[in-house]
Formats: sequence, C-alpha cells, structure tokens
Amino acid sequence: MTATAPRFGPSPTRRPLAAVALLAALISLLFGLVLAGASPASAHAALTGSDPQDGAVVATAPQDVTLTFSEQIAMGDDSIRVLDPSGKRADDGAPRDLTSGGAVRYGVQLRSGLPDGTYTVAWQAVSADSHPVSGAFTFSVGAPSKTTVALPSADAGGGLVGALYGIARYAAYAGFILLAGGSAFVLACWQRGAGARPLQRLVVRGWITLTAATLAMLLLRNPYTGSGRLADAFDLAGLQAVLDTKPGAALVSRLLLLGASALFIAVLFGAYAKREDEKEKQDLTFGLATGGAVIAAGIAGTWALAEHASTGIQPGIAMPVDVLHLLAVAGWLGGLAALLVALYRTPDVTSGAVRRFSRVAFGSVLVLAATGLYQSWRQVGSWSALTGTRYGQVLIVKVALVAVLVGVAWISRRWAGRLAERTESAGDAAQAADSVEATEPAASAVPPDEEVAPERAAQLSRQRAALTATKEKRARDADPDRSGLRRSVLVEMGIAVVLLVVTTILTSTEPGRTEEETARGTTSAASPVAGDQVNLSLPFDTGGQNGKGTVRLDISPGGTGSNSVHVWIDGTDERPLDVPEVKLAFTLESKDIGPLPVVPDRLTEGHWTSSSVQIPMAGDWKVAVTVRTSDIDQTTIEKNVKIG
Repeated sequence: MTATAPRFGPSPTRRPLAAVALLAALISLLFGLVLAGASPASAHAALTGSDPQDGAVVATAPQDVTLTFSEQIAMGDDSIRVLDPSGKRADDGAPRDLTSGGAVRYGVQLRSGLPDGTYTVAWQAVSADSHPVSGAFTFSVGAPSKTTVALPSADAGGGLVGALYGIARYAAYAGFILLAGGSAFVLACWQRGAGARPLQRLVVRGWITLTAATLAMLLLRNPYTGSGRLADAFDLAGLQAVLDTKPGAALVSRLLLLGASALFIAVLFGAYAKREDEKEKQDLTFGLATGGAVIAAGIAGTWALAEHASTGIQPGIAMPVDVLHLLAVAGWLGGLAALLVALYRTPDVTSGAVRRFSRVAFGSVLVLAATGLYQSWRQVGSWSALTGTRYGQVLIVKVALVAVLVGVAWISRRWAGRLAERTESAGDAAQAADSVEATEPAASAVPPDEEVAPERAAQLSRQRAALTATKEKRARDADPDRSGLRRSVLVEMGIAVVLLVVTTILTSTEPGRTEEETARGTTSAASPVAGDQVNLSLPFDTGGQNGKGTVRLDISPGGTGSNSVHVWIDGTDERPLDVPEVKLAFTLESKDIGPLPVVPDRLTEGHWTSSSVQIPMAGDWKVAVTVRTSDIDQTTIEKNVKIG
C-alpha cells in the first residue's frame, strides 16, 4: 500500500534526523529573536510616581519621601533607603503603608536638619505576582551637589541566584506538563500503557523534576527577593520569612500535593496496571481520573495563587481561568510527549489510542483558545500595548507558535487516520489467515517421538521471541504511516518545547497594560513646563475650638502639567494640627477654567499631599484651601498665585 499523506523526510525507515536539525535551528532562531539585545525582564509592579520626583530640586528638605506603585507590593523594614551626599542614611528606616483608594503608596520619614545637596532614594520590594522589583532615583535640596552614592545597576532577582531561580521555574512547568499530561494520556487514551515502562519512566521523571524544582525555588526564594547571595538559601530565618509570604505558602502547598500525587502514581502503575477484571478496572479508572484531576487542579492553582492571575483586574475570574489554561497545556503538550514516547518505545500502541488523544488535544486547544483570549485581554488591554510593549511582542510569538502547532497537529491527525485504516485492514487479513490455518494440519509440528531438553526449549523460545520482536520492529519502521506519524509528532513536540520556553518568558515579563500605564505616568511626570515653585502661608480661623492656625502650601515644580502639592496644617503653637479634612481647588478665571478640585491624602499628623495635580496652562490661578476642624467648623481661604 502506498502512502499519500504528507511526508517529512526522504526515507520512512530512518529516524527523522533532518527534522531534529530543523527544530534545533528553530529553537536557536526563536531564542535570538526573543532574547537577543533584550534587557532582563521587567517585574510586574512598577514605580509610577514619587514625591519628590526623580531629579527634582526642592527649596527645603521634605519631611518624608513617598513612592507610588502600579500594583500591590510587599515591603520589608529596609525596603526604602534614603542616602545623603556622603552615603549616610537620611531616613528613619521604617516604611509606612500610605495606600488609600486605588493608589498604592509607601513612604519613609526623613530625619530633621538635613543639609542641602543631592539625595539618593533606593528601594526594593516584591510585587503581588511574586516577582522582585527595585530601583533608585535622586532629588536635591537647595541645589544639586556631588554625591558618593552610586546608583545600583543590577535589577532585583538577577545574578546567579536569579538564573538558578529561572531555571527552576522552567523545570517546574516542564515537570508538571509531563506528570499531568502523561497520566491523562494513560487514563483517557491508552489504559494498557499503564504497564509500559517507558510511559512509567516519563511520568515519574515529571514528578521528580517538579518536586526538585519546587524545593529549589523554596530555598532560593529568600536570596532571590533579597540579598541575591546564594549562601542565604540555607538561612533558616530567611526560609521562615518566605513561608509567611503568599509565594512561600503556594510552594509548600505544591509540595504537599506532590506527596498525594506520589500515591496516585503508585496506584496507577501498580494495582491499576495489573488489574485484569474489566469491571474493577473501569471503577478504578473513574476513581483515579477524579483524584488525579483534583490533584492536578490543585497543583495548577499554586501558580494561579502566586503569580499573574492573583493580581491586577478581575482576580476572582483570572485565577480559575489560569488553572484551566495550565490544565489544557498539560493535557495537550504532556499527552503529546507521552504519545511520542509510545510511538518510539512501545511496540503495541494502538491507532485507537492515537485517535482518542487527537480528540483530547482538540478539546485542549479549544480551552486554550478561550482562556488565552481572556488572559491576553487582561494583561495587554489595547492594540498599542500588543504591538508596542515587550509583553505584547512575546505574546504575538506565542500565538504564532500555537498556530503552527495546531497546523502540525492537523497533519498528525491525518497520519493517525491512515494508520487506523491500515491497522483495521491488517487485522481483518490476520483473522482470515488464522481461520485458514486452523483448518490445515500443522506441518511444522514436532514429531511426538522427538524430545527436546527443557533448557534447549527455553533457549529456542527466547530466540524465537527476539526474532519475532525484531521482525515486528522492522515491519513497524517500514510502515510509512507509522513513520509519518512519528515524524509529525516529533515536530509537534519540538515546537511545544519552544512554546513552553516562550510561555515561561511571558510569565517573567511586565504585562503590556502595566507597561503602558507606567509609560504614561512617566511621560506625565516629565512633561511640566518649568516654573517657580509656589510656597504659600495662609492663616485661617474656622470659628470653633482649636480652629485657628496656618496653612503652608507648596506646589512643585510650579509649572504646567503634573505638580506635586504638599499641605501642612499648623496650630497656634506652631505644632502640627490634625484636622478631619483638607480640600483644594484651582481656578483660572481669565480662561473660565475650574474650579479643579484636589483632595490630598493624609500622610502624617498635619501633613497632606497629592502627587499628580494637573495644571493645564500657565496663568494667574486662584488657589482655594478648605480646612475643616470639626463636624461643623470649616473655612475656605483663597490666594491668587502665578503658575507656569
């Protein structure tokens, strides 16, 4: 019978070395496109603003420094450091959470009596999706000066520890795919494969890889998010601190679930593989499938709990969608790896198993398409972010790879169909031959008077079995349909490996939505037209008890665009006066603009601030400050100032 389906090599009887070489070239090319010339992947929380701003020059030393971030972060006692020109600490070393409303803001109080000069602010934290973030900027008091402080050039999570942690992340994904996908292939597609040693080794190696990678990530987590020193991986105090965090809890939960999965593997390749009774095996199949699905969903949930899906918009929807996405990836790619092993290493994999896997893969692709579409919208958010950010560009590469993989899978499905037809035809022919042979005398039977020694009989039996196995292998290798299926599945597996690499890169890249928001915030912060800083001192009297005092107002840089505003309320004793409410309004009467309301955030007793006050154009603005000292006592004081 001549095969007419597509071919991937010149000879159906040789291993597809050309396909392997092509895959190696594809992997090298893709790594070059994705990684060449690229800086280390940005983490997923970004600094969107600060007060004072980067490079700002203020007349007097501020009482505190505040940082605003794009998403929730975790900070330690030494996460924000302010260093004076000589390199000495200028802060009190205790970051305070000043988050209010939707703004994620942290601040650190500065010491009093700071001299003029250039100050360096260095910060490091952990974003809500478990990735470390860091950065530094400078501001000056009075006038810029020389400083002995060097801005850190290395990103958090880099160096040797970062590389090892990244390798462990890749290995964890690969191990989960082999463990979950290989087990699913056995239960859903080829139950007799539970007794095949190659498939057993594949699943067990997946379990070992995932377990080792999880342990490595747990030990490396402390230096990865902190000092960056490999020796700190064995710091028990640091390990305890990691266990108290969300990523640490997720990794420990994964280890516990891996303990349960070890029992699942023991039953699958032990009692289940040896079970002969069909009714008992059917019941055990249902139990194993249910338990395995629960364990696999739990392990997938440890990623959703600690990474992208747990932060940003709609986390309640994003986390279960992420679990479904990971399970679909494992069902498709892990099953593909199991099918490849079965085609090359097991003699009796059936065409029915291939057809059943084809249906499983098709369902996985549908789930991947639906969940991937939602995840892409959630992380990218706009066409400009899709084409103009690193995350969007890597996502385009991933989508292209998925499209190619689906195309190759379609070709594999055609090969599987042809193999099934040949198998059924061969089965019919064999059945006919058996019926003919049953009606004919056994010409090769050993004469009854001829005796063969038991040892010689056993030796002959082994030789006949080896010869039969060799003939069967040659026949399988000579089958063009089986060879074509092998080659197409090998190509699928190679593309799947590249897809896994790209997916892992994607999880380590700042989402396009966040990158665009950060860029807009940076542009807005850098765009004001230079002006003179506005400093006002306005007495007030609300008429009630303790209703007298002074409002001190600073507007910096005092130009058009984004400005930061600080409001200090002092009592008659010149000490900070804590009041229930302070509001501002800006009006440009000559252009009929305003009033533009501003509700500053309370930082400390008597100190209020707003970091993004937009002044649309230059002119003589009327600034109105409303101070409320009790439920019924309040007053509004006004002052005209030139801005811009």
